[in-house]
Amino acid sequence: MSASVTPRHWADIASETVTAGIERKYLTGDRVTVAHFQLKRGSVVPRHSHESEQITQVLKGVLKFAIDGREIIMREGDVLQIPSWMEHEVEVLEDTFAIDVFSPVRQDWIDKTDDYFRR
Repeated sequence: MSASVTPRHWADIASETVTAGIERKYLTGDRVTVAHFQLKRGSVVPRHSHESEQITQVLKGVLKFAIDGREIIMREGDVLQIPSWMEHEVEVLEDTFAIDVFSPVRQDWIDKTDDYFRR
């Protein structure tokens, strides 16, 4: 098997409007998806789950996760690990910039079947 190094720059990756208040950019490797999210105050990521383990880092802003019967407030510098198939939802309390890392890849994003965003 031959692998190659692929340098990328976030500015060159197209932004995708998920909802009126949520924009994302992402890139996918063989086993991981990394995403940049721009989230506007008042936006909501509806309750959902997925096969991918998720790690979220808040770089700016404030998010409120509802997960595992708890509310978790995430601020700049906070990192959250969410296991596979654990239901969660997010309320955006302040305009936020976050990075999410998923493994395995978010095939639902690639296939455009992540319709939980649009419920």
